[in-house]
Amino acid sequence: MSAGRHRWIRYWVTFQTILTKEILRFSRIWVQTVLPSVITTTLYFVIFGRLIGDRIGTMDGFAYLDFIVPGLVLMGVITNSYANVVSSFYSSKFSRYIEELLVSPAPDWVILAGYVSGGVARGLVVGAAVISVALVFTDLHVHSLGIMFLICLMTATLFSLGGFINAVYANSFDDISIVPTFVLTPLTYLGGVFYSIELLPDFWQGVSMVNPVLYMVNAFRYGLLGVSDIPIGAAFGMILVFIVVLAAYSLRLLRRGVGVKS
Repeated sequence: MSAGRHRWIRYWVTFQTILTKEILRFSRIWVQTVLPSVITTTLYFVIFGRLIGDRIGTMDGFAYLDFIVPGLVLMGVITNSYANVVSSFYSSKFSRYIEELLVSPAPDWVILAGYVSGGVARGLVVGAAVISVALVFTDLHVHSLGIMFLICLMTATLFSLGGFINAVYANSFDDISIVPTFVLTPLTYLGGVFYSIELLPDFWQGVSMVNPVLYMVNAFRYGLLGVSDIPIGAAFGMILVFIVVLAAYSLRLLRRGVGVKS
């Protein structure tokens, strides 16, 4: 066996080991990791979709319940992909076993890919669970399954990277709850989950355009319903730019040992 092939096999084993650990980590405690999002989303469907939705009527030509489904799915994907990586990587720092991984022959990008893939896996599982709940309340007519899956995958990747960066800088368990509370929640609720930005005044429409969640929600809504406030190409481009920037920054932090090496 050539040295190059042996090296790539070693990389694959490292990646597979980290990913397996991450999947087992959240699947063993699914009552704490998956079920809460399902319950929360069910309440959203009942309250906003049924009780309030019937009073609102339609939005962009669709029943209000159908309109909010894409945003609620991505809410679950965002929060869970982020939470999985930030809690897992910080725990590895807190327990100090991340140091053993960093001094191993595994390159930094393999380590990062393993943790991010674990977050993506949890995000996609929760996304699928939320869609299953949505089917109980409404009939979904998918416009483009490929766009739906790709946006979910990209969104989970982006926020997994965000969770990794938060975990790198966190110095306590309290620090890993700051970003979800003061950044993710406002971005999500102001990202067009419950409304079309066409309802906003021109100034606030312009402000909304700097919110990355807006692009994700609208691209996913296009995949499900075929309508979007944002050009689909611009949405994909914006998400991809954020992924590249955060991935490059995450690798830089990992190589410098920020938050890990004393």
